[in-house]
Amino acid sequence: MDTFAQQLVNGLTLGSLYALIAVGYTVVYGIVQLINFAHGEVFMIGAFGALSTYLLLFQGQTSLWILPVMIIGAVIASVATAVIMERVAYRPLRGAPRLAPLITAIGISVFLQEFVRLFYDKIPGTNFPSAKQRIPFPRIEGVTGTAFEAGGVVVQKSALFTIGCLIMCAALLWYFINRTKLGHAMQAVSQDPDTARLMGINVDRIIVVAFALGAALAAIAGVAQGLQNANINFKIGFTAGLKAFTAAVLGGIGNIQGAVVGGLVLGVVEALATQYVPGQFGGSAWKDVWAFALLIIVLVFRPQGLLGAKVVDRA
Repeated sequence: MDTFAQQLVNGLTLGSLYALIAVGYTVVYGIVQLINFAHGEVFMIGAFGALSTYLLLFQGQTSLWILPVMIIGAVIASVATAVIMERVAYRPLRGAPRLAPLITAIGISVFLQEFVRLFYDKIPGTNFPSAKQRIPFPRIEGVTGTAFEAGGVVVQKSALFTIGCLIMCAALLWYFINRTKLGHAMQAVSQDPDTARLMGINVDRIIVVAFALGAALAAIAGVAQGLQNANINFKIGFTAGLKAFTAAVLGGIGNIQGAVVGGLVLGVVEALATQYVPGQFGGSAWKDVWAFALLIIVLVFRPQGLLGAKVVDRA
């Protein structure tokens, strides 16, 4: 088996997951200049939304056609959470100093974690398991199951799903932003919301659309996470969200292409460092250290990130 190629595939799979979440960070940041630390919990709620859809409608089934319905359930849960979060917590603070929404985002992150942990198994009319422990995620024919070997590399079917989701979502998002009227309105608001408002653009609506798009991407990533790891719990959003934010900064915060590149680079660095860093500084226990070390190095020598930022600082 080609060890380097194997680690590269593992890294690209992990990086694709980071990139999906990081693009959601970037979409929101590009519009409102907000670092939404609760985005990781939106990702977690997406995974639980998919699981809930399965438990309510398809428990015991494994057919491939179930997966799109689970994804729809995940997207609905994540988008509803993000839109309510924007309306209740962020919109009243839109004119406040940046520190206020940042602290609010951290508070929402903790609230959502604890809400799922304490109340998921107490939702009326359901028989959901407790989120205080790992919950098995549904197995889906054609997406999970026995891995296959290609060119001396073992590839999990769920890895192909994750990488395919990233490619498809990135392409659709690019088309939406660059080829649709609503996408052009988003670009206008990201550059100058006051002028955009004078030109007749509903800025509040555009911001809600940005939160919804980011949440939808996070929901798809949540489904991919569950399929890869075969289980989920209420804590999966914290680490994944932090890594996704790191990926967004690494690629260039505010740059969608940079978020994709940053996520992939971060995943590959983690995988290769786990395999090739010798001695006590190697192994999976140190993968987070090397990931953040890479971030520090990039920010020291290229503060704008690998691809730079395309947004204008309005502070």
